[in-house]
Amino acid sequence: MKDDQGFAVAVVGATGMVGRTMIQVLEERRFPVRRLLPFASARSAGTAVLFRGKEVPVAGLTESALRTCGADVALFSAGASVSRQFSPVAAQAGIIVVDNSSAFRMDPDTPLVVPEVNPGALRGHRGIIANPNCSTIQMVVALKPLHDAYGINRIVVATYQSVTGAGRRGYDQLMAEVEGRHPDTQKFPHRIALNLIPHIDEFDENGNTREETKMVRETVKIMGDPGSRVAATCVRVPVTGGHSEAVNIECARPVDVQQARELLRNAPGVVLVDEPEKARYPMPADAGGRDEVFVGRVRRDPTVPNGLSLWIVSDNLRKGAATNAVQIAERLVADGLLGNRRAAG
Repeated sequence: MKDDQGFAVAVVGATGMVGRTMIQVLEERRFPVRRLLPFASARSAGTAVLFRGKEVPVAGLTESALRTCGADVALFSAGASVSRQFSPVAAQAGIIVVDNSSAFRMDPDTPLVVPEVNPGALRGHRGIIANPNCSTIQMVVALKPLHDAYGINRIVVATYQSVTGAGRRGYDQLMAEVEGRHPDTQKFPHRIALNLIPHIDEFDENGNTREETKMVRETVKIMGDPGSRVAATCVRVPVTGGHSEAVNIECARPVDVQQARELLRNAPGVVLVDEPEKARYPMPADAGGRDEVFVGRVRRDPTVPNGLSLWIVSDNLRKGAATNAVQIAERLVADGLLGNRRAAG
């Protein structure tokens, strides 16, 4: 429950890459945490995470422990199956859940939120709020001001996604291969060092991967425009932090490139890096550890009416996951929506 010192915040999946980043972001952004409640699987119970210079013990995740922990908000990053089991338990206990998995994203009763794009959707929550896919988040942050100005009819995106998007096992496989070692576990179906793999998640009967389908469906839901058409190709690349995207849009109205650059320059959460003549453009090496979405290579596409191409980069562990979740919690606080459920109950 909220008091003068802040809120009790649970982090489920606290020892994973995203969970640890969530804790780091909570501290860096000075979220009003009165008490941190880290949860993880039984094998991680009894370990500790560092928060504000102190080690905080990690509790094993059980329904009873979650139900009685006294949290006001819970940030989940432990996978879809864990979220499906435990998020409703937390919500029924009056804890507002911000879930980073795919479990509830397309549930019509669950808001799918990027605070810079559709913060109003938070007011319709029923105890669970979904954090979008990492690649979707950075794209819609950049496209929101352009959609508002010109109306986007079609999006074609190719992603270049870091191994950290596949968790610790993906990172470890790349590092082992770079060092000439055989990976302890094989996360990817092929070698990733000095290679690209156009395969993220499982393929469906139409030849699309689940990652590509997520981008299509989530973009439409977040932008609130069922008429939007999205085509995605998602590629894993040997990069250790930061996703990049080549995006082409077709708009309903004529696009002025210089005006588009100014819209992006002034958009919340966006940093425009667009001086190609000086070799200045966004790169994942520069976006690491940052919470913004970086945009560059903004240029007209003359092959279609009202076409525009751009390049988008963001830290997938931060804005693509942990930071967006914390920003959702910040918005709940700012809008007076955090703590009200418990008070009302």
